[in-house]
Amino acid sequence: MNRYDLTDFEWRVIEPLLPNKPRGVPRVDDQKVLNGIFWVLRSGAPWRDMPERYGPYTTCYNRFRRWMRAGI
Repeated sequence: MNRYDLTDFEWRVIEPLLPNKPRGVPRVDDQKVLNGIFWVLRSGAPWRDMPERYGPYTTCYNRFRRWMRAGI
């Protein structure tokens, strides 16, 4: 586990609060994306500097923006 990653307990609390609307393309793992979002927010680094272990930075950024607009 990395410094900014969610613990299993934190993930179990947050998971039911996330939208689960299926789209045409299979979704990237929500926990991995959320950990990437938290990494950027906590570290203050630009999205492009996000470590690859969280997936493409564009996926994390787009999900972050979509969830922000939806008030999630």
